[in-house]
Amino acid sequence: MAKKRIVMALGHNALGTNLPEQKEAVGKTAKVIADFIEAGWQVAVTHSNAPQVGMIHTAMNEFGKLHDGYTSAPMSVCSAMSQGYIGYDLQNGIRAELLKRGIYKSVATILTQMMVNPYDEAFYTPMKPIGRFMSAEDAKLEEEKGNYVEEVPGKGFRRVVASPKPVSIVEIDIIKAIMDADQIVIACGGGGIPVMEQGYVLKGASAVIEKDRAAGLLAKEIDADVLMILTSVDHVDLNFGKANETPISQMNLKEASDYIQDGQFESSSMLPKIEASVDFIGHGRNRKAIITSLEMAKASLEDKGGTIIAE
Repeated sequence: MAKKRIVMALGHNALGTNLPEQKEAVGKTAKVIADFIEAGWQVAVTHSNAPQVGMIHTAMNEFGKLHDGYTSAPMSVCSAMSQGYIGYDLQNGIRAELLKRGIYKSVATILTQMMVNPYDEAFYTPMKPIGRFMSAEDAKLEEEKGNYVEEVPGKGFRRVVASPKPVSIVEIDIIKAIMDADQIVIACGGGGIPVMEQGYVLKGASAVIEKDRAAGLLAKEIDADVLMILTSVDHVDLNFGKANETPISQMNLKEASDYIQDGQFESSSMLPKIEASVDFIGHGRNRKAIITSLEMAKASLEDKGGTIIAE
């Protein structure tokens, strides 16, 4: 009998925001992932990278300014760097936890590129902030390079990039091969590196993909049974932030779609998670998506926590 497959999408709280925090957070996160593997699940892991990629982008830009012969790094390169160093900690943390339990499996990080549509509307309205706050002078220099910036009152200026939807996963065959071999894969980190095809060449796009949308696409492509999006809250709330705020434990596809139409979910936080879940479930049978916290991950599989979305 084939094992069940799950894609676990890790949020910021599962990784921390700097190197020491990441080491500590990954140790706890690896235990939860190992629990699923020990229970017989085939696991694919993806993760956020917002603090990390912002840190790398800022560091590379500042270094380029201070040292002759060096340049700033494009977003695609910063994304690749973040996948590498987050994956490094994750794969070693998971490997160590499995060995403690007598489980001998390989864990591999796949540097993942995501094909995007060059005509995606997101490229015309960049909205995703990255990096540090800048002075007006630095912001002007960014604009002269052809980059977009926005002013945040009281804080300064910040670069913003597009957030296009992922169309396909370039390395999907490698990812599937690892899953078919019953090993553990870390892929599509930070939403993957957005690229566009130009002849035989893949050219990096100045953009950031929502990691939840990438996780949903990954779950579809490997025919997962469960898409688990781990975030900072235990469950989805309706009427969030209002007096009649209500937690919701379950919703079907129609209810989820209706809630989206009603504007129930914040576009920069919960909406991509719900949309990715709906898309994943709608392209297969007997699938379900779970949105919850790392602490409630195991309980949510037994319908004892989180928000479960199913047909």
